[in-house]
Amino acid sequence: MSIDRKFVNVIILGFGFMFVFTAFQTMGNIEKTILTSLQKDHPDFKGDGYTSLAVIYAVFAICNWVAPSILSVTGPKVAMLIGAVTYALFILSFLLPYTWLLYVASAVMGFGAAIIWTGQGNYLTLNSDSSTMSRNAGLFWAMLQSSMFFGNLFVYFQFQGKQIIDADTRLLVFIVLTALAGVGIVFLLVLRPAVPTDSNDSIAVAEDAAPLGPLHALKRSFSLFFTKDMLLLSLAFFYTGLELSFYSGVYSPSIGFTKQIGENAKQLVGLSGIFIGGGEVVGGLLFGILGKKTIRWGRDPIVLIGFLVHILTFCLIFINLPDASPFADTTDMAYIRSNPYLAMLCSFLLGFGDSCYNTQIYSILGGIYADDSGPAFALFKFTQSVAAAASFFYSSQLGLYAQLAILVATGCIGTLAFCLVEWRSYIREKKQGKGGMDNSCGQGTHSSLS
Repeated sequence: MSIDRKFVNVIILGFGFMFVFTAFQTMGNIEKTILTSLQKDHPDFKGDGYTSLAVIYAVFAICNWVAPSILSVTGPKVAMLIGAVTYALFILSFLLPYTWLLYVASAVMGFGAAIIWTGQGNYLTLNSDSSTMSRNAGLFWAMLQSSMFFGNLFVYFQFQGKQIIDADTRLLVFIVLTALAGVGIVFLLVLRPAVPTDSNDSIAVAEDAAPLGPLHALKRSFSLFFTKDMLLLSLAFFYTGLELSFYSGVYSPSIGFTKQIGENAKQLVGLSGIFIGGGEVVGGLLFGILGKKTIRWGRDPIVLIGFLVHILTFCLIFINLPDASPFADTTDMAYIRSNPYLAMLCSFLLGFGDSCYNTQIYSILGGIYADDSGPAFALFKFTQSVAAAASFFYSSQLGLYAQLAILVATGCIGTLAFCLVEWRSYIREKKQGKGGMDNSCGQGTHSSLS
């Protein structure tokens, strides 16, 4: 019965994040496009979409160091609620076109993002064990990323046939997205505590541990960060941050700015988000449903699949979109005539490859760092958000081709680093006599500071 309740907790968590991120991921996907139109009605407004997203992730990165301390005081549910409210406030700030307000709201949301994601990682771990972590991570990821369907489908129809996004359309989009964030807050409000268990499983036992004080949690985060496994994993985290910023804030606007695609280029911004979400959901469900089977072979084959899919996708984007496409409307030619169908295929593949990385990162963190899930997930989000902030800063300066080259290089390094940690975990499990990958694929506990 307790296992069923834990599964229900994961489902409610997934719905909460699905609605909150239906609002935010849609907003992030269209922010550059919509602010460009807003500036035409309000010439004094100088806010930039890339800069706003960079501020979010920079503050997100900094606040991840204090997020475990906050979590040790509030618990995961309250932390996630506070974080969700800041997402709603960020979207509401667009109703008042003031440059300073945009960046203040971005900074506040960066703080909220740190505590909502640290709380989420902790809560997911508390409701999982070594046999269900991969399933729960995959299911949560699929529900989270299905958010890209609903919001972007709405935007697709709202932007239909429009070269400039008018004030009435913008107002409707902002109100609807804020309401969706509100629904997500309600789901998080009804979350129940994790159920105690008599199992000796390392992940389940973690929920019975005494809560750490704020200072102890901060010290633990610093100590954990400088362990060999975490330093290696940070290279993989860094890559996911770069590709996160690329698919969530750069790629879709680049399609909209490419005039060679045709008159419906702006409409494709929302459609691109839908296809990215489709790839995320397919990957999440695939690795969630088949979690118990795929985990027998380890996490590294799935990450390698994601790597190969991303390399192929970057090559296709390279030939399909012009170098100047991230900045503003351009009539430049790409290496081939820009094709909307190829652009949508790349959107799907970007999402699928991202799900390969993220589901396995959730799985490895929930397994190896079961007793330190709060600090471990905070460090993941810290490194990822540093990379995302850096990417959004250079996205306004570097052309598409330079950005793709950076992604290829960091993808190679990050994938190799992840595989090294997985192999080290497998060897450690074999030495401990726990049956290796056929048992838990390295998901047993070990000293986080070794």
